[in-house]
Amino acid sequence: MIDIERKAPLASVEIIIEKDGKIVLIKREGPPFKGKWKLPGGMVEYGQTVEQAAVLEAKEETNLDVELLDILGVYSNPQRDPRFHSLATVFVAKPLNGELKGDIVETTDAKWIDIKYLTTDDMGFDHGKILEDFKKWLSGKKTFWTGR
Repeated sequence: MIDIERKAPLASVEIIIEKDGKIVLIKREGPPFKGKWKLPGGMVEYGQTVEQAAVLEAKEETNLDVELLDILGVYSNPQRDPRFHSLATVFVAKPLNGELKGDIVETTDAKWIDIKYLTTDDMGFDHGKILEDFKKWLSGKKTFWTGR
C-alpha cells in the first residue's frame, strides 16, 4: 500500500514552443526568479495527464494553442525549483493558432527568441540546461533527463 502522507515531488510540465527557428520565452512576474526568462509551463493538476497540462499551460501563459510533437526529457533535480521538489516533463510543441501574449498574472513579457541568439546562462529554474539540451535535440533528436 502507498503511504500518501509521505513527501513526494510535485509533477510539472514545461513547453518549448518552436516555429521557424524561434522559441517562446516568458518573463517571470514574481518569485522565484522574478524578472528572469523561462519556458512556459506549470504544475500538473490532480486528474490531468501531463499532455493535458502542457496544452493548458501553453494556452494560459502564452495565448497560443499548441500541438505537442515530442518529449524532450524529464528533469528532476531536487534543486530545480527553490520552493519545492518538482519533476518536469518537457515537451516540444508547435503553435497552431493564437497571438503571443503573456499571462498578466504570472508574466511581464512574452517573446519569440531566435535560437541562434539565445543565451541560456541567465534563465530561471533549470531552463538554461533544458534549452541547451533542446539545441542538441535539434541536431540528433535524443531524449534527455537529469544527470545526462
